[in-house]
Amino acid sequence: MTFFGGFDEWDLSLETGVTLHGRSGGEGPAVVLLHGHPRAHTTWYQVAPRLADAGYTVICPDVRGYGRSSKPTPDAAHKLYCAEAKAGDTVALAEALGHDRFAVIGHDRGMGVAYTCALDHPERVTALGVLDAVPRLEADERVNTRFATEWWHWFFYTGSPHAERVITADPDAWYELDADKRAAMGPENFDYVAAAIRRPDTIRAMLEDYRAGLSADLDHDRAARTEGRTIPCPTLVGWSIRDDLEQLYGDPAALWRDWVAGPITTARIDSGHHMAEENPSQVVAALVGFLEHSL
Repeated sequence: MTFFGGFDEWDLSLETGVTLHGRSGGEGPAVVLLHGHPRAHTTWYQVAPRLADAGYTVICPDVRGYGRSSKPTPDAAHKLYCAEAKAGDTVALAEALGHDRFAVIGHDRGMGVAYTCALDHPERVTALGVLDAVPRLEADERVNTRFATEWWHWFFYTGSPHAERVITADPDAWYELDADKRAAMGPENFDYVAAAIRRPDTIRAMLEDYRAGLSADLDHDRAARTEGRTIPCPTLVGWSIRDDLEQLYGDPAALWRDWVAGPITTARIDSGHHMAEENPSQVVAALVGFLEHSL
């Protein structure tokens, strides 16, 4: 498979004040794919062309702060990197590419942007996919010793004044950027992500993503719960069976039922955490099956 064969590559300046880098291709209903940490839009290189072949316009941006997209100087309240701001970027990007309505699929940190899109812009989002994660507030309310031990990086990224200095001192070691990972990720994907990670402003922006996640984003979700806002569109909840989501939460879909008023579909993907790279065929099958019955 040619790397993003048939896709256009672009840098688009948006009305939200940032420029997003990414790729798009195909024809049909729009589907936006949002990556997680520490990846970039290239993580979808084996998924996006197959979705395009299945009859969709596929839009893959580097989320604000990641890859080659804008990395604004952080603000004290972490608002510039909150999911609400990134959801605004997503809506503006889709509009700039000619789509008033779109499905949005988010993995890992991109999941928070995706479901914030569906909560804040229900008139825009036709279908939602949340992969390998649960609602932020649900995760926050279930933090215990096991979670804090196994997911210590959340709290190091968010609370340590040394995080930026430690990671930028040797990003290759921190993110294990070695030959084995290059082979696992695919060379083009690896090289693109590694080049971004080796930039100090990317490290700063990714840390701000986590800091927003445990401050402004939780405030957003508490407000949504208080106001009784839910996600009206069909929603796919997918997770990797060789990651730890089931061990932490049992049935992850159960934690979404208070947040989603629309129908919920589930998918268990036989992979580790980076499912789009490890089992793209099953990811594509799950997405196509879901979208065919939702759009």
